[in-house]
Amino acid sequence: MKSVKKTQIGEAIYRAKEQRYAIDACLPQRLAIQAGKVGFHALSHGHYPGTRIAPELLPGVSSIGYFDVIGTQDWGIPPHRNEGIEICYQETGESVLTVDGTVYHSTANTLSLTRPWQLHGLGDPYLKPGRLHWLILDVGVRRPNQSWTLPQWCVLTRADQEELIHRLRGNEHPVWSGSAEIGRVFSKLGKLVDGGEPEQKISRIRINLNQLLSALLDLLRVQNRVPDETLTSRRRVVELFLQELKEDSELLSCPWTLDRLAEHCGMGRTTFSDYCRDLINTTPLKALNRWRLALAADRLRSEPHTSITTIALDAGYSSSQYFARKFQQRYGISPRQWRWQNC
Repeated sequence: MKSVKKTQIGEAIYRAKEQRYAIDACLPQRLAIQAGKVGFHALSHGHYPGTRIAPELLPGVSSIGYFDVIGTQDWGIPPHRNEGIEICYQETGESVLTVDGTVYHSTANTLSLTRPWQLHGLGDPYLKPGRLHWLILDVGVRRPNQSWTLPQWCVLTRADQEELIHRLRGNEHPVWSGSAEIGRVFSKLGKLVDGGEPEQKISRIRINLNQLLSALLDLLRVQNRVPDETLTSRRRVVELFLQELKEDSELLSCPWTLDRLAEHCGMGRTTFSDYCRDLINTTPLKALNRWRLALAADRLRSEPHTSITTIALDAGYSSSQYFARKFQQRYGISPRQWRWQNC
């Protein structure tokens, strides 16, 4: 998952070890709404924009609604993660969705599904005209290997719930062709969300949410993609975390120990180390040091006026002396010599 950065798009709502996680605060949407560029209709809990509803009315539903994008836009939704599953339906027009660095073009009747650990954004970089529906459903997970729990208002049989969860957990493909039934249900949900007293519509919203989950299960059955069990394994948790650690400079700079790294992934140090050896063929702390040094080396070259001490501390080293020793061992020259040769 993504650690919170000093950006305009996230506000921390929960914490796990060295990371604070964020939901999308939808600031670009808020500004576009204020400027009259988009029609926005939503019911929400927590920090999401929209009409606030009491937590007990739609438990598990973080946000549900739709927006109409009309004409040429100058804004998009930057990459973010949600604390729940985000189910979106492109009713009209088109959009460009980026998930974990891969770009998908969504035309009318396209369904997208993203899980809490999938980084996703909307726009190329700006939004295109069209109507987009969404449902953000919190099923109590933050990692791929955790068990999902559908909200208590879900009336699907236990067998259907287990099958739906199994198919969603075992497939991280984000974009699907929608069905007529899914389009019909989202259209009805949009009308229920739009205006009036939310409390008077909760029963009908719940009915349609159950119809949506049922239609989603039917769609997944028709697509018949075999769930990949490796996507729900503890190995997958470590794989995603190591990828994030390698690419996130703020995460790299945290004061990690082997115990903290393992605890962050919800396992013991021996098991965590075994997965690391399998995935990257080295120990976790050696990999951490290598990635920190690569980050520092890049900054030494690209920021000639930033002090070596600042770069060392930013990379997570306790002192410039310790950093210099590790750098010399890795590259064969001192940080100062590296900068002189590469600037």
